[in-house]
Amino acid sequence: MEKNNAITYELLHVDENSGARRGVIHTPHGDIQTPVFMPVGTQATVKAMTPEELKEEVKSEIILGNTYHLFLRPGEDLIEEAGGLHKFMNWDRPILTDSGGFQVFSLGKLRKITEDGVTFRSYLDGSKNYLSPEKSIEIQQKLGSDIMMAFDECCPYPSTYEYTKASMERTTRWAERCKNAWTKENQGLFGIIQGGFFKDLRDKSLEDLIKLDFPGYAIGGISVGEPKEEFLDILNYTTPKMPENKPRYLMGVGTPDYLIEAALAGIDMCDCVLPTRIARHGTAMTANGKIVIKNKKYERDFTPLDSECSCYTCKNYTRAYIRHLINMDEILGMRLLSIHNLRFLTNLMERVKIEVEHNNLKGFRDEFYDKYGYNKI
Repeated sequence: MEKNNAITYELLHVDENSGARRGVIHTPHGDIQTPVFMPVGTQATVKAMTPEELKEEVKSEIILGNTYHLFLRPGEDLIEEAGGLHKFMNWDRPILTDSGGFQVFSLGKLRKITEDGVTFRSYLDGSKNYLSPEKSIEIQQKLGSDIMMAFDECCPYPSTYEYTKASMERTTRWAERCKNAWTKENQGLFGIIQGGFFKDLRDKSLEDLIKLDFPGYAIGGISVGEPKEEFLDILNYTTPKMPENKPRYLMGVGTPDYLIEAALAGIDMCDCVLPTRIARHGTAMTANGKIVIKNKKYERDFTPLDSECSCYTCKNYTRAYIRHLINMDEILGMRLLSIHNLRFLTNLMERVKIEVEHNNLKGFRDEFYDKYGYNKI
């Protein structure tokens, strides 16, 4: 198997009224039907979920692991000794690992960027650590993920043109170093398009990365705190220019509106910690918008979280019971909300696939926004 054949994309249908597309990503650990939402398993676990629940209840086809956190604990050598991330966490479906770049660059004053790589202080104990493009690939190869991500620099929002340009050019140089360090034929490697909110820089980044011929491409550096109008502008400008015959990944997106907009633009893959994070704080996604289950008005509400949902939680438990669990800080409440929120998003993406096949994703978007309470832009 050649390296560029580990991950392949099969286009099935393009929505006649938008850029949305249906496809299949073929990986060594199975196929992924796209567009897809990918739950994040930062520490080799999607918080509060067992792998069996992710497969049987949530219907997840792929999950993410976090290179930065697994590098710090328990270490890539231990995971390699265990047989790789799939065996270590008992997950036999595809895994994508991020490069560690976003986490490192979010450390602010705790890190120092040079052309060679990044020196940073661990958030755990303050110890000094180092990541470079080569080190990131070494770690990810030991983790054994199906899809690795190139080590990139994610600009803060807002950033000047000069800073963004220098950062983007460094990301391209690092991408080439990542490709040169990539040796495992059973793993794919995606390049990450940077350039902030400057369209000419996005063009240059994509042009240079396409020359490197990665098996897939991601859009990085948006959904980082900018207004939704700017997010949509760069998303809809960049996505159509990405290679049609390779997976397109939008990093760090997990709200229903952003997932739908990403699909409309032609994105195949999205990920975010949002559904499990808000679940642990007592918030549920429903067909009629978010609800904060801690609120007193749900104290005697003996209906499901979402009457339109058939997940394990909604089939078996009431809002009143889940409210009680959350207000008592019971782990079960967090688990039940996590199952529901994750299944809500996989349900949403299953519906998105159907609407794409029927050339009606724009119409569905408008109906969903009205029901969920989103404002159209």
